[in-house]
Parts: sequence; structure tokens; C-alpha cells
Amino acid sequence: MAANPSGPAVFQNKARVQILAELEKERKRLIQNQSVSTPGASISISRHNTKDFRDSAEQQHIVAQQKAALQHAHAHSSGFFITQDSSFGNLILPVLPRLAPQS
Repeated sequence: MAANPSGPAVFQNKARVQILAELEKERKRLIQNQSVSTPGASISISRHNTKDFRDSAEQQHIVAQQKAALQHAHAHSSGFFITQDSSFGNLILPVLPRLAPQS
């Protein structure tokens, strides 16, 4: 005896299929708009280029934060600071002066 599916499960499946169809149409429309707005561009969207752009934007944001933190530290402290990658997420690191050995 095979049960004939009916009720909420069928409605949910139809709704999912409809949503997926709408998303596919929207994706195709966006790809077509991209190729029309940029002549000579390939039809497919390159995920690699968007990742590079995002990484570049994040790097620029970090550099701007480091610059602001460095300026603030130099203005409000008598110490000396440098910008450097830190394992703990610090934007700037304090630097102790190196003293020349006494001879």
C-alpha cells in the first residue's frame, strides 16, 4: 500500500520548488544585466574576483584602523608604537627602545 502524499508536505514541496524557480530566474536576470552593463564581460560571475575585492576592502579597512589607532596612541601617550600583525588582534604594538650596550 503506497500512501498518496497530500496535505502540508505537498504544499511545502510545491512552495520550495516555486521559490527555487524564482531564485533561478532572478540569478539569470542578474547575470544578463551584468553582461549588458559591461560590454565584453563574460556571462558568468567570477567568485574569485568578488573574493579578491572583499579581501582588498577588508585590508584597506584594517590599514585605516591601524593608522587611526597609531595616531591616537602617539597623540595621547609618551610611548612609541608600531603597526604590526598580532596573533591577538592588536592593531598597534608598543615598542621598547633598544639601548646600546655600555662599553
